[in-house]
Amino acid sequence: MSYQKFGISPQLVERVKFKAKNPATKERLRKLLGDATKYDLQDRLKVRKLTKSAATILQEKLTETQEEQIVTFVLAQKIDPNNTLHLLKLWSMFR
Repeated sequence: MSYQKFGISPQLVERVKFKAKNPATKERLRKLLGDATKYDLQDRLKVRKLTKSAATILQEKLTETQEEQIVTFVLAQKIDPNNTLHLLKLWSMFR
């Protein structure tokens, strides 16, 4: 799994996946990320802010190191939220 190459622990990913299955939490995350563009997801400051907001919604305490690993991972993926293939790639990575 490529997120492990960035130092992100599988335990963190599993906790986040479990918490994100809650319908209320899922809706809050959708609202947070609904307006995100390709350019937002390539801007380090915006990705850091989105990461902090998502961690707050999910009630996860992230260390500076974990936060930096997540930001680096997101930037490396070059995600375009309007590209279905990019979204499928992400979905398959975290199933």
